[in-house]
Amino acid sequence: MASQYIQKHKDRFISELIEWLKIPSVSADSKYKNDVQRAAEYVRSRLLEAGVSNAEICPTKGHPIVYAEKINDPAKPTILVYGHYDVQPADPLNLWTSPPFEPVIKDEKIYARGACDDKGQVYMHVKAFEMMMKENTLACNVKFIIEGEEEVGSANLEEFIRSNTEKLKADIVLISDTEIFDNKVPSICVGLRGLSYMEVTLTGPNRDLHSGVYGGAVANPVQVLCEMITSLKDKNNHITIPGFYKDVLKVSNNERKLMAKIPFKENAYKKDLGVKELRGEKGYTTLERVSVRPTLELNGIWGGYTGEGSKTVLPSKASAKISMRLVPNQTSKKISGLFAKHFRKIAPPSMKVEVKEHHGGEPAVTPIDSPAYLAACKAMRDTFGKEPIPTRGGGSIPIVALFEKVLGLKSVLMGFGLESDNIHSPNEKFGVFNFLKGIETIPLFYKYYAEMA
Repeated sequence: MASQYIQKHKDRFISELIEWLKIPSVSADSKYKNDVQRAAEYVRSRLLEAGVSNAEICPTKGHPIVYAEKINDPAKPTILVYGHYDVQPADPLNLWTSPPFEPVIKDEKIYARGACDDKGQVYMHVKAFEMMMKENTLACNVKFIIEGEEEVGSANLEEFIRSNTEKLKADIVLISDTEIFDNKVPSICVGLRGLSYMEVTLTGPNRDLHSGVYGGAVANPVQVLCEMITSLKDKNNHITIPGFYKDVLKVSNNERKLMAKIPFKENAYKKDLGVKELRGEKGYTTLERVSVRPTLELNGIWGGYTGEGSKTVLPSKASAKISMRLVPNQTSKKISGLFAKHFRKIAPPSMKVEVKEHHGGEPAVTPIDSPAYLAACKAMRDTFGKEPIPTRGGGSIPIVALFEKVLGLKSVLMGFGLESDNIHSPNEKFGVFNFLKGIETIPLFYKYYAEMA
């Protein structure tokens, strides 16, 4: 049963979160720079109210980082809580059923950009900390690092961490930026894929051309780009870039058997997505394709005339954005290099090619026999009434590998979202149940980790 403190204050908790969600902290768009700053100031104020000893807004070359701490007893273990307050762009706006930065609650779910990724999940930690302070049950020291650039690759976070290794000393990192399998089947993410994010541009003629006068004589960059992208996968959806799979760590048969025990219902999955069939790399299940196998996906493509009405143009340029999710032993720099080399090689002489790497991140796997993981299991078992299942996540949180590389710290990925929460999509949402369940579970993690560490 949830704490009386949660029951008494849950409406306030939700109201505060809604106020934070109203701030359009879109890190990718410079016109929201002041809003990103306001979002940082908001969470700093709430941390101070919750009881941290100090909280500061740390400037970077980009958006600021919020750091806060409460050191009760240096002899106790220290938990470093990581999250981010920046959000994805809300486009396309016409697909939202309610404005993305005017949060509403429908069917016990909070709808807003950032509701799940990651403001709602960060705020669970703020309110769980508040509860532990009010009830005098804080079993560990705690440090918070909440950044504003996760959605654009955390470009300035590594410099901050390397410059503040003493300040960030801890025993474990606790992150809630993942999901559970569903509200009746809790799970803990034990692995994340890395990321290589590329942008390509083809240039053909030196200007846009009349498609009647020049069509049939000059190569069309949009068509050529489509042909090149199509060639990046074969008929079995196997990626054709030479050397792409060379470093892929093969998943053991035992792990594949464990994954097969997850109560995944393919028909329900298709129904939720509104598709009639699934498609992916031959020889692997859907769960394997979205977690332990690397991928290549086209994220956007443009060129020529896309406005209202008609304009018979043969475009001069065409561009696309492509992301590749990576698995253990692959590295973003190597994959980005292989992609760039191959893409230039397959371009016809009629095209000038530009390949740009936006950002990347490394894959990570967390141990399932550590005190921190076992503490998370015990905490979730208490609040959900079931043993959580270890799962691998399909997304990327580059900071996980960075924390291990720079600070030598492993992470526990104890998220409370759902795959159906539409993160990065219109109508993003976060269940009130999930929000409150996180606040209930987090203090138990502190308690059990203090006993086990």
